[in-house]
Amino acid sequence: MRLVKAGLFISLDGVVESPRDWQQPFDAQIAAIMDEGLKDSDAILLGTNTYLQFAGFWPTADDSVPMAKYLNNTTKYVASSTLDHLDWANSTLLHGDLVSEVKRIKTLPGKNIQIPGSPRLVYSLLAAGLLDELALMIQPVVVGTGQRLFDTGTRIKLEQTDARPLDNGSVLVVYRPTGT
Repeated sequence: MRLVKAGLFISLDGVVESPRDWQQPFDAQIAAIMDEGLKDSDAILLGTNTYLQFAGFWPTADDSVPMAKYLNNTTKYVASSTLDHLDWANSTLLHGDLVSEVKRIKTLPGKNIQIPGSPRLVYSLLAAGLLDELALMIQPVVVGTGQRLFDTGTRIKLEQTDARPLDNGSVLVVYRPTGT
């Protein structure tokens, strides 16, 4: 069975909204970490907002950029109750109950399914017991305001499987959910 793995940039105060406004600059070390996640996946799962942001940028990016090549050529599953069509190549709109749909795509043949961004989707899958791995790139910044990943009061137990300090002051921490 395929695993669903999520990766998010998160501030010290738990903000995950608009990381492009406050995250550390991308460097070779972050690129290598992101490449690790992409190598073991052949599909991505996106929420509405992340899909719209990505679809507005990546299709116009040159395939000489590895991330553009990956995103433009990879199967994309989009969890949305507001979109009725998808223009980005290789995109499939998930219909119906999110839990049922994610359970279904986890059983399809292939590698793992990566969730880049989409914090509300990540939390929903975490709370539903469908997220297999949560990688948080903790940024050395207090943002102050914005959407936080954990702000609903639901208890979810996690087990750390990896932790790495990065040269830019960030820390990568990878967790495996163990229940509620």
